[in-house]
Amino acid sequence: MISVFTEEQKVKILEDLVAIKSVNENEIEVAEYLKKIFEEHGIETSIVPVTDTRVNLVAEIGSGSPVFGISGHMDVVSPGDESKWATDPFVLTEKEGKLYGRGANDMKSGLAALAIAMIDIKENDSLQKGTVRFMATTGEEVGGAGAKKLYEEGYMEDVDALIVAEPSQDVIVYSHKGSMNFKVSSNGQEAHSSMPHLGYNAIDPLTEFITKANTEVRDPSRSNETLGELIMNCTIIQGGQQVNSIPSLATAEFNVRTIPEYDNEEVIDKFNHIAEGLNREGANLTVEVTMSLPSVFTDGKSNLVKIAQALGGKYFGVKPELIGSPGVTDGSNLLRSKGDDFPFMMFGPGLTKMAHKNNEYVDRDVYLKFIDLYEEMIVEFNK
Repeated sequence: MISVFTEEQKVKILEDLVAIKSVNENEIEVAEYLKKIFEEHGIETSIVPVTDTRVNLVAEIGSGSPVFGISGHMDVVSPGDESKWATDPFVLTEKEGKLYGRGANDMKSGLAALAIAMIDIKENDSLQKGTVRFMATTGEEVGGAGAKKLYEEGYMEDVDALIVAEPSQDVIVYSHKGSMNFKVSSNGQEAHSSMPHLGYNAIDPLTEFITKANTEVRDPSRSNETLGELIMNCTIIQGGQQVNSIPSLATAEFNVRTIPEYDNEEVIDKFNHIAEGLNREGANLTVEVTMSLPSVFTDGKSNLVKIAQALGGKYFGVKPELIGSPGVTDGSNLLRSKGDDFPFMMFGPGLTKMAHKNNEYVDRDVYLKFIDLYEEMIVEFNK
């Protein structure tokens, strides 16, 4: 397929995207940038508001079925301490064949590759039948609000296959765990530490809750053949303001990675059950679910996965392994109504292990090859 872009133009698109500081916000600039490029090539696009400041972008070519959904998120995580970067995190910098910058790996290279591939397919009139629906999402790094909005507004109802272009160049992820966040608050009564009987230490019942959760929520006897067992960790604890004062408030936050056999609703029930038991003994605990993304489980036997494996071998010399992942994607929201046999995969330029790291990079050659791979994959699937 003849590309309408030179290699330098393809890298420039990624450079422009990295320069947009869409750190957990500001995705509207990314959406407007991509919208402009799509419209220059006659591709219909629509901006889908999520909040007053955050949007999704949807673009389509073709018509009818099958409908191939291609998706990536527009937000990135904070660069953190920029003094630990060898280059400006928001200036795409090439060194020894690697393109450095925040989002170069996770996942503006995947987003750009999908957009360029769709434009090339349209300009070459290569789509034999069906529709390609490009869905760029907001807020994936914190809660997945963009994908949830697309699901709620029906953008996935007629979709027959979905690829999320997260960095995973050496493997194809066809299933992944869910992810939940909990905040457990313990309310007590302040008092001087020399007279604790005049107050109620909020930390005490909270530590009991953590101990019980570690014992009662974790269950190594229950496992998924692909995804393994549920994982739960208490990751944040806050309580007290002064060492000689009894604290009136303490909080703990938990992250839980769920599996189909031990799902989000059951975990919520267990957290509530533990809190209710301690409250009957005099505690004042409340449980808040601050995020709940279900697991994604497919059988990995779809024609889409077979096509992608073959193309991975063609472009990179090694047939990518099929795996399940402990991490989550926008698939958690987008696939809420799809079955186990739905053609889904996460496959994109970059390495999963590079996500969120300082000096994040994607190999220039890998980024460019994925554009060609996506073009072939989409055309082959929609034959």
